[in-house]
Amino acid sequence: MPNIKSAKKRVLVTEKKAMQNKAIKSALKTQIKKFVAAVNAGDKELATSLLPETFSAIDSAVSKGILHKNNAANKKAKLSKKLNSLGA
Repeated sequence: MPNIKSAKKRVLVTEKKAMQNKAIKSALKTQIKKFVAAVNAGDKELATSLLPETFSAIDSAVSKGILHKNNAANKKAKLSKKLNSLGA
């Protein structure tokens, strides 16, 4: 445990930010799982309606620094591909 006041504060701030990041990442994973479940069930209407919400969650995570922009682009491409394969 740190003794210096600024170091103590950094520990508290780091813990708080880690909790926020974890919550955002968890919500993102949940949203992606909902979309994938809809695709696996073959429900094209539901999957189509969930896709913009999922993309929005991914973009939000990027803007908050949770995901790298290239990682987000990769996720979005894979999800789009899943939806397109459902129609074929």
